Amino acid sequence: NPIPEDSVPSTVVAVINVRDRDSGDNGRVTCNIGGDYPFRLELSSENTYKLITARELDREKVSAYNITITAKDSGSPALSSQAQLVLEV
Repeated sequence: NPIPEDSVPSTVVAVINVRDRDSGDNGRVTCNIGGDYPFRLELSSENTYKLITARELDREKVSAYNITITAKDSGSPALSSQAQLVLEV
């Protein structure tokens, strides 16, 4: 479903679960999104993030966002994985 253009900042638009079956630092995962998007990731609970609106949306300027979410563990060397998420306004 599209995100309503009148969504107020801090509206939850997605919940992302991450899992790494390793133990210790190798199993500790952080997520981020690159780019200048009107969204941000917040850690909700262990291995769960909320993607929320960070500012107002303007469908006339941008009607869809193609966001790359990167999950990275804390091991040495650090391993990462990416997923694409398309959000329509």
